[in-house]
Amino acid sequence: MTHITTRIIGTVATLGLLNACGEQEPAIPELNFAETLQLRLIEAQPGAVIEIPAGVHEFTRSLSLTVPGVTLRGAGMDVSILSFRNQAQGAEGLLVSADDFTIEDLAIEDTVGDALKVNQSTNVTIRNVRTEWTNGPDSGNGAYGIYPVQSRNVLIEGSVAIGARDAGIYVGQSSQIIVRNSRAEFNVAGIEIENSTFADVHDNIATNNTGGILVFDLPNLPVQGGQATRVFNNHIYGNNTPNFAPPGNIVGNVPPGTGMLVLANDNIEVFANEFEDNGNVNLMIYSFVLGGREIDDPNYDPYPEQIYVHDNEFISGGTAPHHWSLVALHETTGEPSPSVVWDGILKPGSVNDHIVCLEKNRGAAMPFVNLDAGDGNVHASFDMAAHDCALPRLGGIQF
Repeated sequence: MTHITTRIIGTVATLGLLNACGEQEPAIPELNFAETLQLRLIEAQPGAVIEIPAGVHEFTRSLSLTVPGVTLRGAGMDVSILSFRNQAQGAEGLLVSADDFTIEDLAIEDTVGDALKVNQSTNVTIRNVRTEWTNGPDSGNGAYGIYPVQSRNVLIEGSVAIGARDAGIYVGQSSQIIVRNSRAEFNVAGIEIENSTFADVHDNIATNNTGGILVFDLPNLPVQGGQATRVFNNHIYGNNTPNFAPPGNIVGNVPPGTGMLVLANDNIEVFANEFEDNGNVNLMIYSFVLGGREIDDPNYDPYPEQIYVHDNEFISGGTAPHHWSLVALHETTGEPSPSVVWDGILKPGSVNDHIVCLEKNRGAAMPFVNLDAGDGNVHASFDMAAHDCALPRLGGIQF
């Protein structure tokens, strides 16, 4: 015991002597912002505002947030950048499962998987956020850029999504949705509303994607019955990027050159948009069973109904058809794809009455075709009589 005490006293005396001579103990290095951000997300209290300073902040693993009422705020989408180019762990850049969440004025770049995923949340605001894979279109990029799913009251505005191998801006299995004043570019699908209800998609730019805007309803998902989406005041042009989705992805079936697709949704209103130079087709409305695709979900309704297309401008497009039905049509007519294409497949027992209504669309040399492709072959009809009709206008989304 005496020997140990003597050693301690001697050590203390030596340290005191070193300090007296001006030598300091080695300082513990401070953690940088990236190293402390996850801890701040874990320890955050409801109502917290976490500032993301200017600069490029490197991350090697995913971030996550489960605390409600938190705001992440940067200094601008081109100024405050969360970079995951060296990501080694995790499936997303940032995963949020929390209500009353706001993220704004920052960028998330080069994630291994999805950039920003928000799951099972209510009252979500994504404002002035950029998600991007900086190497351009590549099948090795993450699937989704901005990706709320199974959520409610979702606002996406002023945002940019670039390079997703599936969808740049995607809202799935959700309700009460607004996507506005945003830009989607060089994704497979620019903006996609899937298996969702009550959505407004307006004043956006969708360009250089494989498909500009998609409104889909798919089988074998927990939430089905997509309906009541308005797509209006968008500029949908030049969506001719080759499809770079990995094999087997449903979005891998989207032909390059597609302006907008409506698949198996009901009560859709498409108006006041400008379509231009989408090589395959500007707007196509079709059933999940087109081409003989089989369904193994007894609860799924694969047929679109009550699609109201009015007051749009179709400037050009359809000169490079890729969908098999449009290739067949082009070989027969020698003309570009009509501006609005319906596959003509009816729900068993229904009649062609107000399935697709068209009014006051401008600029189309060939405004419409009914492919009548229920047997897997094209029996085109350009007769507009059954489609010169109007449907009730949908109400706007408020929350």
